[in-house]
Amino acid sequence: MSTLTAPKSLPSPLKVGVSRTKLEVKQFFREREQLIFTFFFPIIFLGIFSAVFSGTDFAGGVNAATYFTPGMIASGIFLTSFQSLAITIAMERDEDLLKRLRGTPMSPQSYFIGKIGLVLCTSIAQFALLLAIAGLLLGVDIPSEPSKWLNFLWIFVLGTASGSVLGIAFSVVPKSGKAASAVVTPVVLLLQFMSGVYFVYSDLPSWMRGVASVFPLKWLAQGMRSVFLPDGFVVNEPGGSWQLGLGAVVLTVWLIAGLVIAQRVFRWTRRDAG
Repeated sequence: MSTLTAPKSLPSPLKVGVSRTKLEVKQFFREREQLIFTFFFPIIFLGIFSAVFSGTDFAGGVNAATYFTPGMIASGIFLTSFQSLAITIAMERDEDLLKRLRGTPMSPQSYFIGKIGLVLCTSIAQFALLLAIAGLLLGVDIPSEPSKWLNFLWIFVLGTASGSVLGIAFSVVPKSGKAASAVVTPVVLLLQFMSGVYFVYSDLPSWMRGVASVFPLKWLAQGMRSVFLPDGFVVNEPGGSWQLGLGAVVLTVWLIAGLVIAQRVFRWTRRDAG
């Protein structure tokens, strides 16, 4: 008599997502152009701003390199998460890569886990490199208080996670992979200018600060300032506070909203493919 073997159960979405993360990371480090842009773009801008404003002392005796470091960290996280994913996923959809993945046991949730895992890995590496250069070459004081690094940890995690799910959701906006950069990049640039990445945030017009406060990059940049700037600098922030509690709420709301929207609008194929 032949015995029937029970069919093997499919791996869990989490296990598939972890495997996808490993593949995404390997593919990322094979793309030299993307690797250089992701890791060195914030560092180059930090060097430029440090040189341009080298003779400028910000409030509290903070020099240019120290002031712009937290903004460049926040910008790097947003570039790695929101911009990179919104463009890359649109291109993968255009090239029918997602269509091929659809025929595998991979669920959208596993695909999301793989992308978020990629962002976490690359953001950690990018941050470590930027901080090493800022500390060794630009004379930026690295904080030593454990409380500041605990704040950095939750700000970093919330920032990368919210930026990632929003990037996945926004990837459906470009009509094609070729148009993705033209659609996504202006949005990112606008948010960078309005969120205090390239300018002193308190010097921006109040209406611009009001608009920026709706979006996550402003809170990510402000949270990073609370970590890397002296405690006394807080008096120069609008309202005289780092507003970490409010920042956590805003980032969490964007994370939840982005996840819900991403699951509802995500497509394996282009809209004109039916």
